[in-house]
Amino acid sequence: MVRSLSVLGATGSIGASTLDLVRRNRADWRVVALTANSSVLDLARLAREFSAELAVVADETQLPALREALAGSGIAVAGGPQAVVEAAARGADVTVAAIVGCAGLAPTMAAIEQGGVIALANKEALVSAGEVMTAAVTRHGATLLPIDSEHNAIFQCLSGNDLDHVRSITLTASGGPFRDWSAERLSAATPAEAVRHPNWDMGAKISVDSATMFNKGLELIEAHYLFPVGLDRLRIIVHPQSVVHSMVEYRDGSTLAQLGPSDMRVPIASALAWPGRMDTPCAPLDLAAIGELTFRAPDEERFPATRLARQAAEAGGAIPAVLNAANEVAVAAFLAGQIAFTRIAAQVDHVLGCFAPAPPASLADVLAVDAEARARTRELAASA
Repeated sequence: MVRSLSVLGATGSIGASTLDLVRRNRADWRVVALTANSSVLDLARLAREFSAELAVVADETQLPALREALAGSGIAVAGGPQAVVEAAARGADVTVAAIVGCAGLAPTMAAIEQGGVIALANKEALVSAGEVMTAAVTRHGATLLPIDSEHNAIFQCLSGNDLDHVRSITLTASGGPFRDWSAERLSAATPAEAVRHPNWDMGAKISVDSATMFNKGLELIEAHYLFPVGLDRLRIIVHPQSVVHSMVEYRDGSTLAQLGPSDMRVPIASALAWPGRMDTPCAPLDLAAIGELTFRAPDEERFPATRLARQAAEAGGAIPAVLNAANEVAVAAFLAGQIAFTRIAAQVDHVLGCFAPAPPASLADVLAVDAEARARTRELAASA
């Protein structure tokens, strides 16, 4: 059966991995919409290759270039943030939500409102609008499938089991490129070093989040909304090999773990084929060659991000949105050379301490909180 597919963030790493799988199973898919931020030539190439019905560039200044690149193709084109939302609202059997950061929130919500399957890679959207988004999923009968490797692993380990039987859920963290660095060395870390992840091929923002451990903190909050077992049952452990992606412990003492290669095509394939399975080109694990799997507790002195994220989740309401917005702005400031690596967590902590908005009741409320938190963090970065 041919299914329809939209990819929001088609030119990023998740989009590329998704479309690689579609390319290998081309007869199974009809591509509705592909979107990108500003990578017009890549977007046009993909739109032509997959005969997309619509191509959208979020940066409206790039729309003329997109029109030119797709002239004569019969593919509809559009530009601007609202056009991305409208593309998501076209609806598809499966929508891959892979726009990085809070920019993906409105398009993801638009896709949810169509009631299809949402393969979610944009953790920031759920972190910022967890209660609003999960309520929308229920209201519109959508299915939310996580494609972060950790949450997809949890989803697989929970398959066929009752959350009431869960004793704990453990998210694994690689520890990033700085896991063995001293606090003194961390203060001098450069953007080039921070984006050089030892295990995964990811974009700059998520790579820095891995280096600070904010990625794992955001994933903790995301897991809180996806798998509501209680924050006291959610744990984080550092696992440098990135082979075990998450674990679920049950009340009888059984622990189920999902293992796989460090390749995002594995969790993406799980979501695309759900409730079935599909082939991927990924090599099977060779545990003998890997040799050993090691685990250790996270160090929240050197990497306070997970502690801040847990506190934000415990506070609830709009506080996770504040944390996410402050982190996005602080990461951008670090990548631009404005602040030191260790100031990312410090700035997030400061904004969390001085900003306590009312709980959001709508997407508009979330976006207002996001904007205010960003403004406060930019002021901090500018004065650094």
